[in-house]
Amino acid sequence: MLFWVIAAVLTLAASLAVLLPLTRRVEGDSDKSHDLEVYRDQLAELDKDAARGLIAAPDAEQARAEIARRIIRLDVEGAPSARTGPSLVSRAIGVMAVLAIPVLSWSIYTAIGSPAVPSQPLAARLAQNPANSSVDELVARAEAHLVANPSDGRGWDVLAPIYMRMGRAADSVTAYRNATRLLGASAARTSGLGEAIAVAAGGIVTADARSAFDDALKVEPANPKARYFLGLALAQEGKLADAAVAWRQLAEGLPADSPWRSVAEQAAAQAEAPAAPAAAAAGTPGPSQQDIDAAASMSAGDRTAMIEGMVATLDAKLRQDPLDPEGWQRLVRSYTVLGKAELAQDALDRGYVALGRDSEDGKKLSELAGSLGLKVTE
Repeated sequence: MLFWVIAAVLTLAASLAVLLPLTRRVEGDSDKSHDLEVYRDQLAELDKDAARGLIAAPDAEQARAEIARRIIRLDVEGAPSARTGPSLVSRAIGVMAVLAIPVLSWSIYTAIGSPAVPSQPLAARLAQNPANSSVDELVARAEAHLVANPSDGRGWDVLAPIYMRMGRAADSVTAYRNATRLLGASAARTSGLGEAIAVAAGGIVTADARSAFDDALKVEPANPKARYFLGLALAQEGKLADAAVAWRQLAEGLPADSPWRSVAEQAAAQAEAPAAPAAAAAGTPGPSQQDIDAAASMSAGDRTAMIEGMVATLDAKLRQDPLDPEGWQRLVRSYTVLGKAELAQDALDRGYVALGRDSEDGKKLSELAGSLGLKVTE
């Protein structure tokens, strides 16, 4: 009921704001009365001056005639036919239009609206059954809980991987650190922390990430996530042979249905692939559709990190053996797809240096860069 009262008051106020100007009389009537008063005063002053002999009789008559002409002109210009205000018909149409709009809108809202549905502020939505909440609402509920209870290690532990799936790697790092501090280290927490640090750094296994993975292996020496990323760290340092060995050993020790096994096998194959001119025949290393399909059963965070790791591996290989036209094209395209425009531009510039901008391969690289929206340098 309160909704309808508020809506009615607001509608009435808006309607009056438009209707009142339409009901006013045409401006000019008050001005006409004022001018007549002025002319009457002038005539009275003129009669006084003539009676006292201040103005000659012929001049007084001439002045009276002039004032009379002004009064006549005022009556003619102030006549209703000469007024510029809206006519009665125009006013009526305007009033009908203003009244029709709220009537029509209220009718439509009554037919298709839901005035009986109560308001749902965020606090009330977060208090409802979790089964009826969206992921964002559940995360907001967890965050509100952790603001009030920052020492709830279990809450941080649950929220950390959710942040990763939502693409909030930096928040995931904070959550994993809090969970580890409050609950102690475990293979899942420390490897998850390392992954979050690497993803937040654009897929680069930093020193902090490597330290986290080392801690995970101290608790669980066979942890596949930690072993994969440590192999990726070797590849990013240019130690492709060592990375391939690490990935082969990881794949051989995993069951056939493990998602990490196919990922490790693909990474090892890319690290072992021949470079330079033979790459065109052997297949340029880098993430392919097969690689992406192999990671389909992984979590979103693991899958993104794996793909970024493959791109980083390709980048490292091209730094060692830059005479690979297809490799440069794939690297530029991969960085663009990952949304890393600066790295894509850097790869393009390095490709020009390696292949020559005016060479046939350089021109093909320019065509690709142009189609991807990158700046083709002169």
